[in-house]
Amino acid sequence: MVDAKGKNMKCLTFFLMLPETVKNRSKKGPKKASSSSGSKLPPVCYEIITLKNRKKKKMAAEIFPSKKPANSNSNSVQQYHQQNLNNNNTIPSPNWQGLHGTIRERNSVMFNNELMADVHFVVGPPSGTQCLPGHKYVLAVGSSVFHAMFYGELAEDKDEIRIPDVEPAAFLAMLKYLYCDEIDLAADTVLATLYAAKKYIVPHLARACVNFLETSLSAKNACVLLSQSCLFEEPDLTQRCWEVIDAQAELALKSEGFCDIDFQTLESILRRETLNAKEIVVFEAALCWAEVECQRQELTPTIENKRKVLGKALYLIRIPTMALDDFANGAAQSGVLTLNETNDIFLWYTAAKKPDLEFVSKPRKGLVPQRCHRFQSCAYRSNQWRYRGRCDSIQFSVDKRVFIAGFGLYGSSCGSAEYSAKIELKRQGVTLGQNLSKYFSDGSSNTFPVWFEYPVQIEPDTFYTASVVLDGNELSYFGQEGMTEVQCGKVTVQFQCSSDSTNGTGVQGGQIPELIFYA
Repeated sequence: MVDAKGKNMKCLTFFLMLPETVKNRSKKGPKKASSSSGSKLPPVCYEIITLKNRKKKKMAAEIFPSKKPANSNSNSVQQYHQQNLNNNNTIPSPNWQGLHGTIRERNSVMFNNELMADVHFVVGPPSGTQCLPGHKYVLAVGSSVFHAMFYGELAEDKDEIRIPDVEPAAFLAMLKYLYCDEIDLAADTVLATLYAAKKYIVPHLARACVNFLETSLSAKNACVLLSQSCLFEEPDLTQRCWEVIDAQAELALKSEGFCDIDFQTLESILRRETLNAKEIVVFEAALCWAEVECQRQELTPTIENKRKVLGKALYLIRIPTMALDDFANGAAQSGVLTLNETNDIFLWYTAAKKPDLEFVSKPRKGLVPQRCHRFQSCAYRSNQWRYRGRCDSIQFSVDKRVFIAGFGLYGSSCGSAEYSAKIELKRQGVTLGQNLSKYFSDGSSNTFPVWFEYPVQIEPDTFYTASVVLDGNELSYFGQEGMTEVQCGKVTVQFQCSSDSTNGTGVQGGQIPELIFYA
């Protein structure tokens, strides 16, 4: 397909009545109704789904790093076979039906079982196919696509159906759901299972796959999952991906998965107004993507080719909003910009009359941090709050996913002073983020922000431990009348005392008056 500008466009489309049996039958004409049949089945409406993304679906094993060996896909298939050794390709006891009290249990016996199988699926690419038995009635009850294939007007009696675009392990996961009413998902097959569930219209399994992906979402895989969520037309998952990318933009842009996204997803990220990252990080990430894209297109990764594959997306990078040092030492010396572009941007920084630029010159809005304040008042005394390397700590939980960017801390109650602060965030003893920095207090009772290097993702309904070790000669203010629950915007935060606290901080009073977060 060619668009109005003459560019090639790829469109991934599949027919949900698909396999070859139906397509071939349509050429032969409709199948005659059997004389023993009282009436024809009603016409079936075949739905066509067009996946708008131009990129081939990415295997989940590439998105979710796993410690499994490279042949984990075949191992997954073998695992399914191993789980069903007692009923796969074996003859059950003569009265096996009597051993299972429910229809679900009896159907489960038929899962991946040659007994009474009236169809076989050759699943997977030619280099790694698996022949899997099936039972038309069970499949048709669970999927309208299988019903159309086996019992619709264009149905064809063919014993073997080839499905080269679905992974065997994913197809088995779908069969297990249809036969056993069980959802068994793994990180290395969940995307392929979602593809199978979408193709054969098994909505509850598809929803379970999306939920699995949402709970596994992190900055490392958010960009790739963003691309895949558009491919599978899952708006809820797309929104979750954007939440992670916005809040943890620098981690997401520096992840290996960022280089695997398609061009359309690259453009959408570079265009993002709420991207919470320095523009030099955005620029460097785009160059890394361009280098990998050159390899995909079998081009030598020269400066000229990098600019070529970036195309108009280069102008979505807001280079004029960089710090002058970042531009002079980074973008200006990268070779990607033309001499005229470099000169014009330098003039943009320094001249009163600024030249016209093709680059976007308006800074991104980023995200506005929210502050959860847990004390109703603060005070100071002549013998408190003193710091001698001891830890102030508090535990908290939230009711929805947020990203902790830092803590608000009290400062000196005896005039201006400087403190050294080591902040830390832990979950069940595991450190998720920490940073060592200094902050200057002006002697007021205000709180002063101390930031993590990158925002830390916090999952709902789990307690986390926020800690700080302060080093300073001056006494500080401390909080009083602490609250166990605070409503901050749409997020509810609960607090409880931490056993790590050795300097007196607790729910009712002490340090760490604020949590600073993105939601």
